[in-house]
Amino acid sequence: MSHNLCIVLRQPLFAALLAVGLLLPALALAQTVPSADSDVLLKLPRDLSPWGMFIAADIVVKAVMVGLVFASVLTWTIWFAKAVELMLARRRLGAAIDALNKARSWNEATAGLQARDDSAATMIRSANSELQLSAGAISPAGLKERIASRLERLEAAAGRQMIRGTGILATIGATAPFVGLFGTVWGIMNSFIGISKAHTTNLAVVAPGIAEALLATALGLVAAIPAVVMYNMFSRWIAGYRALHADAAAEILRLVSRDLDRGVFDQRPAERRRNVTAAE
Repeated sequence: MSHNLCIVLRQPLFAALLAVGLLLPALALAQTVPSADSDVLLKLPRDLSPWGMFIAADIVVKAVMVGLVFASVLTWTIWFAKAVELMLARRRLGAAIDALNKARSWNEATAGLQARDDSAATMIRSANSELQLSAGAISPAGLKERIASRLERLEAAAGRQMIRGTGILATIGATAPFVGLFGTVWGIMNSFIGISKAHTTNLAVVAPGIAEALLATALGLVAAIPAVVMYNMFSRWIAGYRALHADAAAEILRLVSRDLDRGVFDQRPAERRRNVTAAE
């Protein structure tokens, strides 16, 4: 991913530097051959702050800048919301795994966890449902296989739910540099148009377009770099969350297998069905 990031960011930056480099001879000429046209000199912008450059920019460059600022705000919003969601989910799942480790039987685990509203409780209720459906015809190997299949599907669903929204980060990270490059090219083009119309290479004609172009490039990088970093970070966090989900599923399977070996489900099927029905 770091190699891809370098490829994505180098190309627009190289193109922007190349475009600006094409104007260096014009800037040198503007410094060595001063223009006598006072009207051109008066066109030199007095405010070259980011806001001033935005106000003076062409409508197309303004649209590019607004889009990049919106993408940057969206990136940080997704980061905050997804980080809080992942942190809370990992904390709840970790507490559930600790409770499953301390449980000595399936009834003890279900009594303490199935009333909760988290992914571990969902897995326990799913396992209880399979135990209820398999009542009276319990084969230990078949029962464990069916429960494992249910838990595997729940793990995949939890991963899909947690990864929602991160695709936007990947899209912003891949496209924002090129959107900024479009604004750069448009600003440089306006600079050449200004030179052609004014018939002069004065800095007053060249500077605004260059400033707008560089600002668009900067905004593209500001939007793209955090998006790529956050996407990689969430990929690692979600992989860790799925690993915790797998740990919880393994603990549930161990509890079921332990009670199967003890003969709890074989010896008391009617009582187990009543407990499961009452718990649900």
